[in-house]
Amino acid sequence: MGIRWKSNYLFVIWLVLFAFGLKGVFFIGDHSNKYVNKNYYETDFFENHFSQFVDTINLLELNGVTAEDAKKKLVVTSEEIEEYRYRYGGLSEQIQNIKDQYESRISDTNMAGNKESVEAYTKERDRKIADITKNFNSDEYVEAKIRQEKEQQIDRYFQELQHNYRNELNEYKDVFKYYLKDTSTGKVFTNVNINESDHLDTIFTSKSMSYVRTFPSSKFGYLKPGSYDSELESLSGIPGIGADHRFEGKIAVSKSAPRSNPVILDYKNYQTDKVYFYTILGLTALAIFFCVYFYRKIRPFQRMAEVKWLTYYERIPLDLRIVIFGITLKFAVPTLAFNTKPGGYSNVMDWVIDVFVLFSITIFMIVLVMLQAVKLINTYKKGSNHLKAEWERSILFHLFKALQQSFLYSSVGIQSMIILFVIFTCGFAFAAVIWQPRLIIGYIFGLLFVGLPTVWYIFIQIGYFNRIAKHTHELVNGNMNGDIQVKGKSVLTGLARDINVMKQGVKSSKTEQAKSERLKTELITNVSHDLRTPLTSIITYSELLKNPNLTDEDRNAYIEIVNRKSKRLQGLIEDLFEASKMASGSINLNKEQADIVQLLQQALAEHDEAIKNSTLQFRVNCPDYPVYAVVDGQKIWRVFDNLIGNTLKYSMEHTRVYIFVEKMNNQVVITFKNVTKYELGDSVDEMFERFKRGDTSRHTEGSGLGLAIAKSIMDMHGGDLDLEIDGDLFKVTVKINTM
Repeated sequence: MGIRWKSNYLFVIWLVLFAFGLKGVFFIGDHSNKYVNKNYYETDFFENHFSQFVDTINLLELNGVTAEDAKKKLVVTSEEIEEYRYRYGGLSEQIQNIKDQYESRISDTNMAGNKESVEAYTKERDRKIADITKNFNSDEYVEAKIRQEKEQQIDRYFQELQHNYRNELNEYKDVFKYYLKDTSTGKVFTNVNINESDHLDTIFTSKSMSYVRTFPSSKFGYLKPGSYDSELESLSGIPGIGADHRFEGKIAVSKSAPRSNPVILDYKNYQTDKVYFYTILGLTALAIFFCVYFYRKIRPFQRMAEVKWLTYYERIPLDLRIVIFGITLKFAVPTLAFNTKPGGYSNVMDWVIDVFVLFSITIFMIVLVMLQAVKLINTYKKGSNHLKAEWERSILFHLFKALQQSFLYSSVGIQSMIILFVIFTCGFAFAAVIWQPRLIIGYIFGLLFVGLPTVWYIFIQIGYFNRIAKHTHELVNGNMNGDIQVKGKSVLTGLARDINVMKQGVKSSKTEQAKSERLKTELITNVSHDLRTPLTSIITYSELLKNPNLTDEDRNAYIEIVNRKSKRLQGLIEDLFEASKMASGSINLNKEQADIVQLLQQALAEHDEAIKNSTLQFRVNCPDYPVYAVVDGQKIWRVFDNLIGNTLKYSMEHTRVYIFVEKMNNQVVITFKNVTKYELGDSVDEMFERFKRGDTSRHTEGSGLGLAIAKSIMDMHGGDLDLEIDGDLFKVTVKINTM
């Protein structure tokens, strides 16, 4: 028992050393380029600070470009003038937009009687129109406006530049000491005290500076900060502002820089990290040495292969085990590469805890990877028979078997036989080509014109069959979206066509059923609403009439209201009965020869007073001669009466109504056109439903039966009544047979 415990103890130690050594190798490989044979001033950390300092001082000092300099270089191109001029469209379009903006304001203030606001809005509108007009008449006027905008943007740019970078530059000046001379102008930029008699080498010495970079030098050449950023270049229109400047001199890191400066803090952190790196390097070497030393005594991989619970792991299919191994390895590598350094923690104990947790996770992941790797290697070593048995248990093998079973149907089986025949024929032909290479031309032609087209056709048919089966299943589950594509003349084509017809029948049935239920509900709701409204008024005013103290004037007014609402109720009930009779076909027509033009004029005369009192303008275009048809004159007059009444109720005020009568072949066509005051939607068919109104709020006096009755009358006459809706344009076309 003691020997076994000791063996397990050594195995755990070996595992910890192995994990530490492996993790150390990853750490060394990842960080060696930062610390081996390098100091802080050769690293990217310092170079980033140096570049940021140069960029910042270039923006604020070296370039010497002021806001006034940039303004003097401003260029306004003809393209910019054209873009500014046509930014919101052409002249007429912009003027119309301005008029549209102020039209409602002026109209509202005018109706409110506020003349001062009307004048103010009018002057403001006229001023903007004049400004827009001048934009199109004068390039100089537009150029001045663009130039003013750019100058304002340049001012904001330099203000933001000072605000954003001045503090950063001051902080960098605490650590970076510089003496730079512009080679083209001779201007000197420095933050050190130096006289003309002093030499730079006496100022920038190793005693006072930690690091000195000289310009020009063989490594760095002249200092060329470059141009301003693209924002100023785009504002000024001059590319590469300040790009031709180059400087000579020195930039150094002062030893007297504040310890809290980011550059100095980075230097200290780098030195600490470098010590940490070499410590890890030494410990990694020791860990690897002891791992190799104890390996033969412990035999760790053999012990892993004997773990009993791995027998459950071996029950997993081989291909799935390989996938799991790959996923585990994918997650294990990041744990090996991830490290924490003590410098990033304020409390050392927190770092120790994090290291312990991370190292524990790393050991766990390494154990998982090694256990799986050992089992996979052992599976391979057991020989081909064992591998074959494992393959037959794999998911890919079962998937292959499932694909084979997809050819069980007789028709599909025949197609499979053809596929196999073509494949084997191509295989034998290929063998024949190898045996007799001169047959290669015949083989290529056979493959291109027989083999590949056959295989292509069969697979298309199989796919077609599978799509039919899928759509059939979706149909059973109630999914009615889309039809099966019908192509060719095969049995599958007939099956697809029949399924499509069946699907459309079921879909139409469901649609009609849903529509019927919806319309039934709407009918009940609308009938109740339209009958209850006048009935409520009758009851209310009847109760009021019971008051013995009513004056004669009030009593007469109430009686008039009751009388009007009673007639309204009577009209609704008569329309409802008439619509019901027409729907059931129980109305007889008294047909005789009648002049359609005269019937239309009578209907217009009936509404003459209402037309005159409305704001609508009727444009009626009728032939000068009679147009006869054998119809029930009273019913056709009712159609015209309903259509004219609807036009008066639902047309937008101050618009025109057009009515045309023309004879075309054996028909007389009457067209009504008007602009509606309400949104009608896109469903034309529902406009013929009973109690359906253009006014969905139902504030108008209509019964909602007018179009339904008119449609029924035309159907009984064998004619047509069609509706067309184009936005707010409402068009009704009545066609009556003249023969």
